Amino acid sequence: MASIFTKIINGEIPCHKIAETEDFLAFLDVFPCAKGHTLVIPKKEIDYIFDMEDELYLGLMAFAKSLTPAIKKAVPCKRVGMAVIGLEVPHAHIHLIPMNSMSDMNFQKKITISSEEFEEIAQRIVKEI
Repeated sequence: MASIFTKIINGEIPCHKIAETEDFLAFLDVFPCAKGHTLVIPKKEIDYIFDMEDELYLGLMAFAKSLTPAIKKAVPCKRVGMAVIGLEVPHAHIHLIPMNSMSDMNFQKKITISSEEFEEIAQRIVKEI
């Protein structure tokens, strides 16, 4: 059965897309820890990030890194943190989270954002890419 991320890749479920290449997709997390919380995924459905072939893994990391300046400009923060926790969806993914303090990386604390604000944040990030 396809993961929720594969359904997003296939256009079956909408997302607030940030960037896309032939192999990767980045979009806003619908259950964010902070405004601008972005998920970066390979389009190939692989459950565990460390099971990825080296070339795909390194490509995913490079793609994620390329997005961080745009996220930082669009959502002012001290840093963009990165986390790989991957238990909630059986599809490899990276969390990019704008941080002003360590508490911004608290996955137990989620914030609520309106649909309009999600769209506005996504547009601001896309504009900076």
